[in-house]
This record gives sequence, C-alpha cells and structure tokens, in this order.
Amino acid sequence: MTGPLLALASALCYGIADVTGGLLSRRADFRAVAFLGQIGGLICAVAVALAVPVRELVWQDVAWGALSGIGTGIAMVFLYRGIGQGTMSVVVPVSAVGGVALPVLVGVAFLGDRPSLTAWVGIAVVLPALWLVSRSRSDERDRVRSAVVNGLVASAGIGVQYLALARAGHDAGLWPVAAGRVSAVLAIAPMARAHIRRLPGRGTPPGALATGAVAAAALAFYLLATREQLVVIAVVLSSLYPVVPVLWGVTALRERLSAGQVAGLVAAAAAVLLLTLPPP
Repeated sequence: MTGPLLALASALCYGIADVTGGLLSRRADFRAVAFLGQIGGLICAVAVALAVPVRELVWQDVAWGALSGIGTGIAMVFLYRGIGQGTMSVVVPVSAVGGVALPVLVGVAFLGDRPSLTAWVGIAVVLPALWLVSRSRSDERDRVRSAVVNGLVASAGIGVQYLALARAGHDAGLWPVAAGRVSAVLAIAPMARAHIRRLPGRGTPPGALATGAVAAAALAFYLLATREQLVVIAVVLSSLYPVVPVLWGVTALRERLSAGQVAGLVAAAAAVLLLTLPPP
C-alpha cells in the first residue's frame, strides 16, 4: 500500500497548493506568487533531498529534473493566473486533462507507447469535455474562455513536468525534484521581477513560500510513488488533485457552474481516469 498512499498524498498536496496559490493570486500578482512559491519549493526540495539516500546521480537525472521544472514554472504561472481571475473550478480540471493527454500523445508519437482502448477513448473525450467546460452564460463567456486558455497552457507545462520527471533515474534520490525547482525559479524570475516589490504584506510572501513547499512535496511524493508501483497507477491517483480546488471553488467561493459546464467537468474527470487506467 506504500505506492498508492504516496500517490494520494501527492494528489492532496497538489490540490492544497492549487487552492492556496490561487487564493493568494486573487490579492497579489500571480507571477510574484508563483515565483515565491518556487523559492519555497526549492528550500523544501533541497532539505528533503539531503535526507533521502542517493545511489547514483548522473547529469542526465539533473537535466531531466531541470526540464521538468521549466514545465512546472509555466504551469504555475498560468494556473495561478486563471485561478486568480475567479475560475478555479474550470482552469484546474482543464489543466489536469491536458496534463495527462500530452504525455500519452508524446509516448505514442516518440516513445513507442501503445495506449489501451480505454486510453484512446479518454483522448477522444478530451475535446468535447473542453467544449462543454468553455460554454457558459453570455455574461461570463470571456472569463471562461480565458480560463480555458490558461488551463491549456498550464496543461502543457504539467505534461512536460510529468514526462521529464519520469525519465529521471531511480537511483538519483530526490535531486531531480530539487533541480526542477532551480529551473522553475529561473523560468519565472524574468516575469516576476517587476512585481515582487509590490506584494502586499501580512502573510502573502510567507503564504506563497509555504504553498511552493507543499507543491514540491507533491512532486516528491509522486516521484517516490513511481518507484513503488507502475507509473500509470501513480499518475491516476496523483491526477485526482482537481477534486480539492473544484470542490473549494464551488462551495467556499460560490463559483457558479452551468449544466453544460458540470457535464464538461464530469467528462474531464472521466477522461483523466480513462487516460491513466492500466491496460487490461
């Protein structure tokens, strides 16, 4: 049960980080929040990596970790941008579906993977799911369309994050996660530099740092989970993270969903599951 528990811990941490980072992005610039989050993630990742035994660390492991961090940086900026605009219950599921679909497509095209029939059904469900999610009342169309765009860009970053991190060797400990936090900081820094000084006080910087630490813990749990069980099982359990922010957005933040959006979100959840189910 160690592997599933680690993957579920990853999903919970991802969900918490999305909620807290999104809420902070509603009162501060999303780029500054994402940047400070990666600083907090770097501190957490280095501390944890020092405590995990390393059998062999080669430059390829560091390079894959760094590439995953570039994906993380892109994902966090656009995810927080979308959530900060008040569309948590739309942008997070869209980012999750695309973040799972991209690794599947890359695996088929370049890595020789052959998805099962259920995975292909999941890929086919993605487009109508996105179409339904993006439908809304006329007074909210622009806001929801913007959320879908932000979610799609974030999903590309998440896909790169998953693909690259999975390529790191099992003997490298958690240093690929730490390397990813360094590259994420460097990726976000040019966008956030002008906004750091304008961050409001009273808990915003510490909150952003803590959010990044939780997100880094999610990546660490995910990487450890892939070493305890099949990667596809770790992915499907880690991909449950949208449940946390969507429920928060609908309940605590009173975000309203149309019937079509509800259907789209259900289809998006089904697509995530279908794309990550192990082959029969």
